[in-house]
Amino acid sequence: MSPGDEHETSGGYGGTGQTRTRLPQGGGDVYGGARRGGRSSSRSLVTVVGVVVLLIAAIAFANRGGGDSSSTDGNTASGSKPDAASTAASGTKPVESKTSGIPAGFAHTQQGAESAATNYATVLVSADILKPARRSEIVQQVFAADKQVSLENSLDHAYSKDFLGKLGLDANGNATAGNTYISRTVPIGTKVTGYSDTAATVEVWCTGLYGTAGTTSTNPVTSDWFTLTLRLRWSDNDWKADSFSQKDGPAPVPGDNKASTADDMAKAVQEYGGFTYAR
Repeated sequence: MSPGDEHETSGGYGGTGQTRTRLPQGGGDVYGGARRGGRSSSRSLVTVVGVVVLLIAAIAFANRGGGDSSSTDGNTASGSKPDAASTAASGTKPVESKTSGIPAGFAHTQQGAESAATNYATVLVSADILKPARRSEIVQQVFAADKQVSLENSLDHAYSKDFLGKLGLDANGNATAGNTYISRTVPIGTKVTGYSDTAATVEVWCTGLYGTAGTTSTNPVTSDWFTLTLRLRWSDNDWKADSFSQKDGPAPVPGDNKASTADDMAKAVQEYGGFTYAR
C-alpha cells in the first residue's frame, strides 16, 4: 500500500492523493516471462497505477476528516530541524513488550514518541491492515480509545469485499493460490514537529514495497517513498495515535537494480522479519 501526494479532506483524519509509480527495472520474470526495461507497456503501467490509486482512495476515505499535516501539537520541538548526528544511535533500547504483536509501552519522552510513531507506521501501511481480523487488532492497539470505533468502521467500509477483489484478494485479505500480496514499510528517519508532555506530532520518512508476487500477477511488486505524519497523545500510560496522514516523497533518484523474480520476492517477505524501532 503506497501513500501518495497529500491532499486535504474534511473531518477528523488526514487524507492522501494519487501516487506516482515506477515499475521494476531489469530482468527476472517481473512477473511471468519477458524482461521489462524502464519503458513498460502502457497496459501494464495503467494496471499498476490503477491498483495503487484504488489503495490510496481507500486510505483517503478511511482517514477522511484530518487536519493538515503541517499543523503541530504542543510546543515546537527542538528536534524539528535535526542536525547531522540526528540519525546516530541514542543508546535507548527498543521497547520489549508487545500487544497483539505490536510494540507497546513507549517511554514518556520525545524519543518515546518517535519510537511509537515509527513502529505504528510499519503496521498502518502493511498487508495486515487489509485483513479484517488483524485490522481490528491494529486499530485497538495503535489508536486512542475514543478514536477506535469510528476509524475501524471507516476502514471496514473502505476495504470492502469488492475493493479487495479488485486487488486480487479474497474477503479476508488473502491473495489467490500461487500469489503473495506484499505491503511492507521500512522507516528511514523521523522528525518531531511538535511536542509536549501530552501530545506529539511526528513525521516518519519511509520507503516500502507493495504489489502482488506471483506468476499470474498483473501488479508486480514495486517500491515507493512517502512520509507518514502521526499525531500522538499520551493516553493510558503510552503514546497512542489520534490521526495520521500521508504524502509522497522525498524520493531518491531510482537505482539500476535488476528486478527479482516473483518467487524471490515472496520468499524474501516470508523469510525476513521486521524490526522493533527506537531512536
